Amino acid sequence: MRPRFWLALSLIAMAAFARLIPHPANVTPVVAMALFSGSVLGRRAFAILIPLAALFVSDLALGFHDQMISVYGSIVLVSLIGILLTKKPSAGRVVAASVAGSTVFFLITNFTVWLSGEMYAKTGFGLIQCYTLALPFYRHALIGDLAFTGLLFGAWALLTSGAASKVKGTV
Repeated sequence: MRPRFWLALSLIAMAAFARLIPHPANVTPVVAMALFSGSVLGRRAFAILIPLAALFVSDLALGFHDQMISVYGSIVLVSLIGILLTKKPSAGRVVAASVAGSTVFFLITNFTVWLSGEMYAKTGFGLIQCYTLALPFYRHALIGDLAFTGLLFGAWALLTSGAASKVKGTV
């Protein structure tokens, strides 16, 4: 395994650990971790399995819930969005991918809340009501996803660009 792989894996592990420390509701590094993994890890199997494994390990500590299939499925899709970033990563594309990842996660997980829960009528109105009432959570998740995505991709750019060695030499 190359040092870049271990560096990427370390950043993913730190993001997974961040789920375990106190944080505002829906502000977690899960979507950012999946995007980053998809974009940076060379092998598609690693790009998908590593964020799922990190999510599972942190869920062992946090507990399991009824919506896990939709959460894990969403993370697979976000990892695939990250894989698309591998071709031409840029700041704008990373921001767009983060918004897309947040939106995919929001749409899928809230659809399953509507479908499997008792809170909303199983009608078109009930689905709209579910999404509408979840919008404040989406806002928090989107802000957190953008921040964590910026942290992961920014740290990666700094640590792999040679700039880190220049900074290190001045300390």
